[in-house]
Amino acid sequence: MTPPAGHCVLAVDVGGTTIKAAVVGEGGRFLSSLTVPSQADDDPVMAIRSLCRQLREHALSLGSTPVAIGVVTPGLVDERDGVVRYAANLRLRDVPLRALISGDLGLPVAIGHDARAAGVAEATAGAAVGLDNFLLLPLGTGIAAAVVVDGVPLAGATRAAGEVGHMPVYPGGEQCSCGQRGCLEVYASAGGMARRYARRVGGSEWDSQAIADAVGTDPDARVVWDDATRALGTALATLTLALDPARVVLGGGLAEAGALFLDPVREAMRDALAWRPPPPVLRSAFGAQAAQVGAAIMARRKAGLSVPDGWGAPDLVPSVAGELSH
Repeated sequence: MTPPAGHCVLAVDVGGTTIKAAVVGEGGRFLSSLTVPSQADDDPVMAIRSLCRQLREHALSLGSTPVAIGVVTPGLVDERDGVVRYAANLRLRDVPLRALISGDLGLPVAIGHDARAAGVAEATAGAAVGLDNFLLLPLGTGIAAAVVVDGVPLAGATRAAGEVGHMPVYPGGEQCSCGQRGCLEVYASAGGMARRYARRVGGSEWDSQAIADAVGTDPDARVVWDDATRALGTALATLTLALDPARVVLGGGLAEAGALFLDPVREAMRDALAWRPPPPVLRSAFGAQAAQVGAAIMARRKAGLSVPDGWGAPDLVPSVAGELSH
């Protein structure tokens, strides 16, 4: 396909807390971006559709012609049929998102899972370039994983592969919103850490960054932090034994804490792998923007455009999405 001059793709990452949207140019540079609360509308499907329409109009106002859009969400996502089967935090069930957005925009639409999309970004221009077997875990409101085996992100028989946030790392432990006890994301997600800290101190507005800042001085923060790193290290050991990845990549805000978080995770993982060396554990090259970059790559492929290695490299992507101008 030969795209029109001045073309772009649109990328939308629908998260449990925010929706990130971007206009992405031919070379992978973010031309403009927007972040809005994902719970700002009583109807999350209408909120997503409205933002997609706004993004298309903004791209046109920049003099750039959209040729496709990629939209990624958490939950159980059927990429083949373009349907979000179930996303609890977004109150989505059996939503034909591809058909709805295609009808609104008149563009080719790629629908994907946010963690698998983030894995696509890391494999193309990030921390997993050149690897056919790796794991990516974005640590956000919840925890899912991109499981890449022989170069293919696995979706699984029911499109539920990678829902590692509900691995029982502490059997009989604290209650998870899924109904189980002791799930990984109760302890090691950013949202789970904030909730556990608030329960310990009797109410708090602290997020995971504030907890990280207080680890050296606040005993409650230290307990929450240690529980999180130990839980994640144990989970990664189990995944390593099952999948034998060449590398583990951690994304999201927690990974931005660097050695304070990564070193104890590596130690817990190593302790649980007595007979074999652990794979390297690295921080994501894209951080919280990985799924959005993956959505842009999916959009290009949907439009029949090539995606060379290095496309959408981290230096082309703003670390914090700004406001769209109107």
